[in-house]
Amino acid sequence: MRVVSGKYKGRLLKGYNEKTTRPTTDKVKEAVFSMIRPYLNESVCLDLFAGTGSLGIEALSNYASYCYFVEKSISMKKILQENIAQINDESNHEIINDTYGKALNYFSNNNIKFDIVFLDPPYDKNYISDCLVKFDELNLLNDGAIVVCEFDNEKFNNSKYDLLKEKKYGNIKVNVLKKK
Repeated sequence: MRVVSGKYKGRLLKGYNEKTTRPTTDKVKEAVFSMIRPYLNESVCLDLFAGTGSLGIEALSNYASYCYFVEKSISMKKILQENIAQINDESNHEIINDTYGKALNYFSNNNIKFDIVFLDPPYDKNYISDCLVKFDELNLLNDGAIVVCEFDNEKFNNSKYDLLKEKKYGNIKVNVLKKK
């Protein structure tokens, strides 16, 4: 795995050894970031099911100002920390080692809002619907925020969002949503 664009382009990232984690391929990552590039500059991002952190790191490489990484696995958190060390900037991120629900409550309690959210949860859990509802209930998104959803067969209600892009890459689907 590597950073595919921006100021950290070419930096290598460590992989993973957990069955529940699968990386976003370079091809998909390149496509996603070409879709959202106009929204990245100076944005505050959330990589909610961070895993190795490749999506959040890619956002930072493309001039996002800050990224929150949420990863509940302690072993994955160590890989995430090693990957973030590859960009040599300790001031532009925070890692939260907890469940996504507790992390979302933390953000709400601390009035933290996002411009861009990456939702790439385990495919078999159907978390995207719950996350989209919680974003609204907890008022976590700035006006016009972008939510990038990577999934396989999950059906979710995105009625509070405009669908900007919908792409399929083999079995992987990517929806880019914009908060209405």
